Amino acid sequence: MSNVSIRYIVDDVDAAITFYTENLGFEVEMHPAPGFAALKRESLRLLLNVPGAGGAGASMPDGSEPKPGGWNRFQIEVENLKTTVGELKRTGASFRSEIIEGKGGKQILLEDPSGNPIELFESTR
Repeated sequence: MSNVSIRYIVDDVDAAITFYTENLGFEVEMHPAPGFAALKRESLRLLLNVPGAGGAGASMPDGSEPKPGGWNRFQIEVENLKTTVGELKRTGASFRSEIIEGKGGKQILLEDPSGNPIELFESTR
């Protein structure tokens, strides 16, 4: 199976690159233009676009425009969620809640600089 790609609309590609590379272990795969970059973490490709940059950031026929945020997200498993959250809070990262504990583990929603959510998860297994 090939890599999985997810596209996030962001307000500032450079700020998003800094956030994902410095905090979550992504590497820049390509950054050919100010409005687009492709990042990689293991088998996940994260495509970052600003609104209006290329086909992915184009307006829809009804006039609506892509924008950051929402509730769809990807999940990154971490070994120790409490430690990871503490480290991220020290860098000024924003979260939508505190750590939530469930039957399968603990999770929290981290926000990138544009408000896109990333679920950090620690399994109880």
